[in-house]
Amino acid sequence: MKSKLILIIALAGGMSLVSCEDFLEQENTTNLNQETFFDSDAAITAATAPLYNYVWSSFNEKAYYSMGDGRANNITAQYSDYIYPYTNLNETSLAAGLDDAWGAFYSVVAQANNTINNIKNHASANVSETAKTQGMAEARFMRGTAYWYLASLWGLAIIYENTADLVNNYVVPANNRVDVMEFAIRDLEYAAKYLSDTPAQSGRVTKYSAFGMLSRVYLSMAGLTENGEYNGSNVATDPNRGTRNTYYLDLAQKAALKVTGTSSYGLMDNYGDLFTYANNNCKEALFQLQWLAGSKDVLPWGSMQSITTFFGWSTMVTDATNWGGATYCSWDLWDEYDPKDVIRRHYTVASYGEFYPDMNVRGGGYTYGITENRGSQGANIKKYVIGTNADNGVSYQQSSGLNTHMLRLAEVYLNLAEAILGNNASTNDETALFFFNKVRTRAGMPSKTSITFEDLRYERRIELAFEGQYWYDLIRRSYYKQQEVVNYMNNQNRNASYDYNETTGVYEISEDYVAPGTGVATATANSLTLPVSDVDQNKNHYLRGNIETVPYSFGEREVSTADLYK
Repeated sequence: MKSKLILIIALAGGMSLVSCEDFLEQENTTNLNQETFFDSDAAITAATAPLYNYVWSSFNEKAYYSMGDGRANNITAQYSDYIYPYTNLNETSLAAGLDDAWGAFYSVVAQANNTINNIKNHASANVSETAKTQGMAEARFMRGTAYWYLASLWGLAIIYENTADLVNNYVVPANNRVDVMEFAIRDLEYAAKYLSDTPAQSGRVTKYSAFGMLSRVYLSMAGLTENGEYNGSNVATDPNRGTRNTYYLDLAQKAALKVTGTSSYGLMDNYGDLFTYANNNCKEALFQLQWLAGSKDVLPWGSMQSITTFFGWSTMVTDATNWGGATYCSWDLWDEYDPKDVIRRHYTVASYGEFYPDMNVRGGGYTYGITENRGSQGANIKKYVIGTNADNGVSYQQSSGLNTHMLRLAEVYLNLAEAILGNNASTNDETALFFFNKVRTRAGMPSKTSITFEDLRYERRIELAFEGQYWYDLIRRSYYKQQEVVNYMNNQNRNASYDYNETTGVYEISEDYVAPGTGVATATANSLTLPVSDVDQNKNHYLRGNIETVPYSFGEREVSTADLYK
């Protein structure tokens, strides 16, 4: 872990950034290994700017989709070592991406910790109380989100609030999943109370971003605990009990209603508009990672959006470098699309005959499979692929300029519906139906008069495909219906190749495919958490073998839910 902290020290010190977004134009002088003295509101603004990009960069580049989509079998990439270990369910501590993701989350934590502590201890009288509160709340939003990821992926994490302490002694035991989730909740509740109602600058998070994230994290906590507010002892012990803690289901509903009831956020009218450079920081975006616009000059490491490079399948759709030619929408996801779900499929998956006027603009547009030969293993991924510089005037090699969706309003709508459904088999609650159907009708799908869990699962998978979310949906379900999730994973036809049949006019799975797929391991309960990378095991012996976690010692709650949800 220490090497990760040193890396962030290097990139965070004295770097001047240039971007179309105001807050990315700040100069950040925060050093994670030293005390920093803030002498103006602008200094605090500069210190929190890297929390929107640099510290997330190693996660964004590959783990965002390899773990969030590959592990859930939304993606098939049999030759990409940063995806197939996760799809195949056989990653080891040496798997590509483990160290990058783990390290990125701790980079977020480290930057957040130093920002919080330096504001508390080293802000001059020139700094306004508003700037102090906003800066600490932003940092705690990011820290809480990072810890939610750690708890979800690894089932444990090392909780710490002083970066210097861990740099000096990083050989410490990890904390258990429920405590990590509780720590995330407390951070996000603080952010919900103290962040501003509207973005301090375009792209900054607000109190509604925090409430939206809380609606997600409360749903996780509902599956991990029993009977009321977490008190250290009411951890759920039966992962197949089939029900969730209604206390946290209720809080998830209240948090989501805060966003839907009083915020100025709204769904974009057209689904496809969510994934264009022109709509970075659109009205539906509650939290996006912010990347510098592409440039012909070399940009600072960690400032660029590179997902397009890994999804783009040719130089006609991505500038210069592209590695997405062998990265496909999985057969399992393709086969699940409702035939009527053509809008979302069009903007998510590039399949035979689909026309995209935003790519190959000078040539009159791009028709997948006709403008160029189609892929041989399935349909490629369109989401995050926005064309070349000649098409949009922004993208350059390995730098599209497109923001990364981390939390959208559509997800909050679905979180609300899930919280209302709760432990019931179905619901026809008017509020749940209203927001659930807003997501569906935006996609041109017919409204429903009743909602089941399967309705929600489908809607979440299709709406948020390739936005790094589906694995966390399955994990959340596994907290209280573990065997159901394991069985589902073992029936997903992983690594299946498929191709377009010009005679029948449909995609068909390969005739020689044999389930569960080449190189795919049988899923078990152990498949629901990732191994800690070998790099970190070698640094910290507490992370080796059968890891024993320790409880975290919490102080008094800073924010009461009674006050937060008056």
